[in-house]
Amino acid sequence: MLDAVLPMYVQARIHECLLTAAASETASRQNAMHTATDNANNLIDSLTRQLNASRQASITQELTEIISSADALNKEEE
Repeated sequence: MLDAVLPMYVQARIHECLLTAAASETASRQNAMHTATDNANNLIDSLTRQLNASRQASITQELTEIISSADALNKEEE
């Protein structure tokens, strides 16, 4: 009886170990991809804020130049 059951038991244990290893690898990959996605989203947010700040500074600079030019023209007319 032991000669019939022991090989099946060993085979089942090896199969279980292989399945556990595969599940562990899959979980590790998913965790790594989740972390990478979070980091990419944080980088996108940071770069978007920098771009918006730069754009806002450029617009403010242009408005300041336009207003200064208009003031200079008004002073010349007076």
